[in-house]
Amino acid sequence: MDQNKKIQKQLKKKRKQELRAYFREISQKQGFFAAVKRTLKYMKRRTGGKKGRYLPKPLELAQHREADILGWPRISVCVPVYNTTRQFFDELLASVAKQSYSNWELCILNASDDPQVVRELLSRYDDERIQCVDAENAGISANCNRAARMASGHYLVFLDHDDLLSPNALFEVAKRVARTEAPFIYSDEALFKNSMAHPTVAHFKPDYSPQYLLNCNYIAHLAAIRTDVFNKVGGFRSEFDGSQDHDLFLRVLEETGGAEHIPKVLYYWREHEESTSTGVEAKPYVAEAAKKAIDEHLQRIGVLGDAVDGLFPSTYKVNYGIKGRPLVSIIIPNNEHVIDLDRCIRSIYANTQYRPFEVLVVENNSRTVETFSYYEKFTRTYPECRVLIYDEEKQFNFSRICNFGRKHARGDYLLFLNNDTEVITPGWLGEMLQLCQLQDVAVVGAKLYYPDDTVQHAGVITGLGGYAGHSHKYAMRGRSGYMFRLACVQELSAVTGACMMVQKKAFDEVGGFDTGFAVAYNDVDLCLRLRRRGKWVLFTPYAELYHHESKSRGTDEEGEAADRFAHEKELLYDRYGDELRRDPFYNPNLTADREDFSESDVLSE
Repeated sequence: MDQNKKIQKQLKKKRKQELRAYFREISQKQGFFAAVKRTLKYMKRRTGGKKGRYLPKPLELAQHREADILGWPRISVCVPVYNTTRQFFDELLASVAKQSYSNWELCILNASDDPQVVRELLSRYDDERIQCVDAENAGISANCNRAARMASGHYLVFLDHDDLLSPNALFEVAKRVARTEAPFIYSDEALFKNSMAHPTVAHFKPDYSPQYLLNCNYIAHLAAIRTDVFNKVGGFRSEFDGSQDHDLFLRVLEETGGAEHIPKVLYYWREHEESTSTGVEAKPYVAEAAKKAIDEHLQRIGVLGDAVDGLFPSTYKVNYGIKGRPLVSIIIPNNEHVIDLDRCIRSIYANTQYRPFEVLVVENNSRTVETFSYYEKFTRTYPECRVLIYDEEKQFNFSRICNFGRKHARGDYLLFLNNDTEVITPGWLGEMLQLCQLQDVAVVGAKLYYPDDTVQHAGVITGLGGYAGHSHKYAMRGRSGYMFRLACVQELSAVTGACMMVQKKAFDEVGGFDTGFAVAYNDVDLCLRLRRRGKWVLFTPYAELYHHESKSRGTDEEGEAADRFAHEKELLYDRYGDELRRDPFYNPNLTADREDFSESDVLSE
């Protein structure tokens, strides 16, 4: 059988097993009929059409028009026009005119070779909120700035001349401004070819994620910026044409310190041959402008680093370098399983470019002579290795074992590593360390694969399955993932303890792993406690390992192990409750039933 077909068959088998397990869990907790209802919704989501799926219902729009908007901001929609297709521009005008929010103005900078085309279409609208100025074409940035200078609104929204606004777009922006006074707001978006009612794909984004933004311009559209902030940072810059919005967002964020995210599709990005929605291959200069924008941003905020091309077009990587040569303590719990441990340690020494590091194997209740003979052998072979004997209790407790290892660690950075992992990329430790050294970063996780080259871990999403699950589980190795999220450094709520680097100082400040989580969710709990202290948790795709799936402790599906697993799930829920349900680095429009970033059957209200 072809290897790819074999892997796909295994993947389908795994997914079916997980769906059956999930069905059983829902049946036990909520009853059989609730599980059937979930199943039917899942089938509808996977097989049903998407006509008008992201558009607001007529009743919702009617309620917007009747809402009390006294004191809500005026929004200026700025459109630079250059030789747009008549149909495209006509549809754009209609999408603005049909907004359910009335306190707007449309500022058009018409730089077309034949300005009469635009003028003719505008003649159909007798609306004092629409203004148009003809001018020579000076490039996208200059044209956007001239459109912005026409604006009298409190906020600016930039609309490309071939794209469309959802009819509720400006209402949702104004409502968020009225509630939060946020100076920078962005929304989800969808791509389409012919009609908003038939989108080809939606981009459901995370909340503000600064490292992700450095790796790719995930914000894109719709973006609303307070006018005084736009003017203060100097608007668009022509030397960044092609990535002018990426450059602008970085400068705006330097001023605002963050951005508000509206998890609704408010912008429709048209796909055609010359649009960047089809990829930067249409405009090769985009990548160079983006890397320049990232480099200048880093210089302005005083962070050493340089941007290079990422794993896929439209993605980038920042090389920060490593400050000094700090010692990294690699802590590996072990009980028997000499073959696994030997493979793990050999891979560390064969595939780790960064030095110095030490390896601390925390021996936990092994009994065989072969295991202790192996310990003697590898400590002679690798002088940086030590074996620590943990014999405080007979029952396996990952948290206690790791905390014990930390007591003996000499490094300022702790790398917790399962004994059934295998290092693949030589730069893995340095990649994790350079991120862990960044200000306010406490934890960095790696990308882990099953032996069949499907993804086992690319970060943890809280709320999946009701508690927490792994991002992109079972995706094929080499794929870019949803919105490049398998290929970008990014903020996440948690990462797996199977390969987790933690600043020792931060680890100590929260008391290390909570020993109440003996086996499951100790990593999630540690990350969430650190995040509550304002620390960032990052995932990097540039540190890759195989994970030979927790062989050292068996499964959590039967008997005492199942009872313990259920207890630790409830402990996690009791501690974090609603915090688990709304992962800021996921999106409420994506399903909580699967780990593949598929859309939810119920979109965000």
